[in-house]
Amino acid sequence: QVQLVESGGGLVDPGGSLRVSCAASGFTLDSYAIGWFRQAPGKEREGFSCISSSEGTIYYSDSVKGRFTISRDNAKNTVYLQMNSLKPEDTAVYYCATRYFAYCSGDPRTYRYWGQGTQVTVSS
Repeated sequence: QVQLVESGGGLVDPGGSLRVSCAASGFTLDSYAIGWFRQAPGKEREGFSCISSSEGTIYYSDSVKGRFTISRDNAKNTVYLQMNSLKPEDTAVYYCATRYFAYCSGDPRTYRYWGQGTQVTVSS
């Protein structure tokens, strides 16, 4: 059974940092692309980072480039998202997802399996 579980969200001050994790089970994580998405209240789900399968090609949207870093630990079957210099506009529920395919896409409709999401709130 394919399962993705996010953890590590929380409340952080503007300018602070958080690391969220996406633990996979039921499949080998480096065989497929893993994307990170977020959804703020009243807004559409936004894809902002992705790591492709074994080649590990990485993508970032302009909104997070230079602040967020995606990485993968194959031994732990886990993908991480390190978020630095957080801004109030980063507040959202953060999801990881897999397309069950090797290459990335920014379209959430092409992702087959999703985690339950973890809340990230940036506020003083």
